[in-house]
Amino acid sequence: QVQLLESGGGLVQPGGSLRLSCTVSGRTFSNAATAWFRRPPGKEREFVSAIRRSGHTYYADSVKGRFTISRDNAKNTGFLQMNDLKPEDTAVYYCAVDANVILSQLRNPGAYDDWGQGTQVTVSS
Repeated sequence: QVQLLESGGGLVQPGGSLRLSCTVSGRTFSNAATAWFRRPPGKEREFVSAIRRSGHTYYADSVKGRFTISRDNAKNTGFLQMNDLKPEDTAVYYCAVDANVILSQLRNPGAYDDWGQGTQVTVSS
């Protein structure tokens, strides 16, 4: 059974930073694409960032230059470093994993088989 566990969320002031972690168990982490999505209050889930098996990274325009995605294959853990946080970054953040996602579907949440339960990020003064 595949399990994903996010951590690292919390309350932060605008301009601050947080580092989210996602630990994956039950499947081969190094052979899968990993991604981060978020769900702002009252809105649909949206793409944030992804890293392919090749190591290539992708970002939503809204976070480009502020967020960095990475992974530690030996620890089966993915990371999302979030800097210069803004109030509009407030959301529940989810990690997702899929071994077969293709480039054209990378930003589509429906393309991912396995999801964590999410971690709350609140950016407010």
